[in-house]
Amino acid sequence: EGHNFGVMILSALLTSVGINLGLCFLFFTLYSILRKQPGNVTVYGPRLIQDDRSQEETNAFNLERLLPTAGWVRRALEPTNEDILSNLGLDALVFIRVLVFSIRVFSFASVVGIFILLPVNYMGTEFEEFFDLPKKSLDSFSISNVNDGSNKLWIHFSAIYVFTAVVCYLLYYEHKYLSSKRIDHFYSSKPQPHEFTVLVSGVPVVPENSISETVESFFREYHSSTYLSHVVVHRTDKLKALMNDAEKLYKKLTRVKSGSISRQKSMRDGFLGMFGKKVDVVDHYEKKLEKLEDDMRLKQSLLAGEEVPAAFVSFRTRHGAAIATNIQQGIDPTQWLTEPAPEPQDVHWPFFTASFVRRWISNVVVFVAFVALIILYVIPVVLVQGLANLHQLETWFPFLKSILNIKVVSQVITGYLPSLIYQLFLMIVPPIMLLLSSMQGYISHSQIEKSACIKLLVFTIWNSFFANVLSGSALYRVNVFLEPKNIPRVLAAAVPAQASFFISYVVTSGWTGLSSEIFRLVPLIWNFVMKLFGKEDDKEFEVPPTPFCQEIPSILFFGLLGTTYFFLSPLILPFLLVYFCLGYVIYRNQLLNVYAAKYETGGKFWPIVHNSTIFSLVLMHVIAIGIFGLKELPLASSLTIPLPILTVLFSIYCQRRFLANFKSYPTECLVNKDKADAREQNMSEFYAKLVVAYRDPAVSASRYARGISLEDPPLLRSNQG
Repeated sequence: EGHNFGVMILSALLTSVGINLGLCFLFFTLYSILRKQPGNVTVYGPRLIQDDRSQEETNAFNLERLLPTAGWVRRALEPTNEDILSNLGLDALVFIRVLVFSIRVFSFASVVGIFILLPVNYMGTEFEEFFDLPKKSLDSFSISNVNDGSNKLWIHFSAIYVFTAVVCYLLYYEHKYLSSKRIDHFYSSKPQPHEFTVLVSGVPVVPENSISETVESFFREYHSSTYLSHVVVHRTDKLKALMNDAEKLYKKLTRVKSGSISRQKSMRDGFLGMFGKKVDVVDHYEKKLEKLEDDMRLKQSLLAGEEVPAAFVSFRTRHGAAIATNIQQGIDPTQWLTEPAPEPQDVHWPFFTASFVRRWISNVVVFVAFVALIILYVIPVVLVQGLANLHQLETWFPFLKSILNIKVVSQVITGYLPSLIYQLFLMIVPPIMLLLSSMQGYISHSQIEKSACIKLLVFTIWNSFFANVLSGSALYRVNVFLEPKNIPRVLAAAVPAQASFFISYVVTSGWTGLSSEIFRLVPLIWNFVMKLFGKEDDKEFEVPPTPFCQEIPSILFFGLLGTTYFFLSPLILPFLLVYFCLGYVIYRNQLLNVYAAKYETGGKFWPIVHNSTIFSLVLMHVIAIGIFGLKELPLASSLTIPLPILTVLFSIYCQRRFLANFKSYPTECLVNKDKADAREQNMSEFYAKLVVAYRDPAVSASRYARGISLEDPPLLRSNQG
């Protein structure tokens, strides 16, 4: 019966792989055809929209365009790392190097796992049954098939040590490579406003002085040689609400005049357009715009009295800004607080007006909501595990027993549906994490995305790995970690049993996810639905931003799966290697042709990759200690204990050796770059732009209503850009 159940699971897994291979082929074929469409056909991506082909070529029928081709793969692989760094930025290069690092790690792991560990596992019990593959279950390919106390387990022990050494070496190499590229990118880039600017908060209130006067007096006194200018932050919440209303009304009026929506000659100006006197539609909208503009001008004139004790202070040199950032400015450490300023387009304005108490309460609320979300997601995990276990499903729903006995139905339900349903539940998690992070008081969008990336990674590891691995109630899962001495034993017993689920998860979530990513299926369907119902989107077409905070946690989670199952169930390794290879090609294409970065973090996502890799290695070591204990090989278990200690020491060394370079630039680089800028002729123009770079868009004057025409773009939008 055990063999039959194993065969059923293996068949279900193969069914899942077959379905996803079919979907992958379909998506790749459709995308290949789309990539061969004429250039003035709108295809996703900033570089695909612009092309100079003639209208005749557009309308002419060409059979070749309907045939799939792999030419886009070649074009995606052509750019070098230097091309990516110069054109797409350091964040894009870091993202690509994460995939390169993963490919190198799991290429080595696949060779060792498939050609050494997997045969050892398979022949662990009876050599004479080597050719009885149809009678074998997936456990025959895992370490569970090796006899207790067998000397063959020393092969696994050696593989763990070798694998750890290889991963640490590759991680060290990537640290060294990216650190040098970060410095090279800094030297080759043009002067940027955020390099010369610091954010000052906690400005003390001086009687009879405005915040602006206090800031200028302080920095002219103590930074006289490098101080350039400052911009005080104002309370602009109400003004921004008026700006949003004016923006929407302007777009509506533009669409009415252009005829893109049905135009009524008259309407009633009362409630819901059903009451009041009849007025001309265009004239009514123009008068509302004029009133909004007057309200905005009045609000702007009152902003001088609504200053916030914070300001963006700009300096003439990067070194001067670095000194102001890293040295305590005042005697009272709670005043004149400084931090590096984000890029102007990266500034998140809402929380500048928040008090310290409000930020503290927001952080507490976010933490509670995050923990509650993790607990609530136990429900879909239980549902998924029920689908994966056919016997448990028959217990829950006995009336479905006759249907579940059908071979095809059982294979699809146990092999494909569990990971698919779970993936659908996970789709709503990234927006929630972004929302929670935006409530924590960060002053830049990049900080919000980095925080959301960490939250999403923690959520994925807990709910997708530990919650699936550890059976029982949520209270039992917590109790496991409250008794540290039992952690290796519990994980060693539970992790190998979920190998089939995670292989299916890699295929369903990984392969199909990448295929739908290249086709951008969700935006395509959403756009189709909006057009089907005749609902025009008020927003103009925008190039989608790079989704680093969503994709990096997924890549790191698959890396964790491969690391932990490296010696437990090596059968998962080829599936992961295919995922990373596909991801490398697809994401290079997406970064080159689809996404556009709105701001640059300077590669600050890399420390998250480092910490996740070290955690994955330590988790593998903990499981190995438990496995060797359960397999009655105490000496191997004891000799594995130094491995996590050595890994943590390696992590500390890398943090001190490399990670400091991802937080700030050294004085040597700053001074050399300042000297190079001093020889440039256009620095005066840059300083002129720097003075107004951090001015709140809401403070800038704008005009919508008077003299409006279809050719005039909203001036307010140009200020925001």
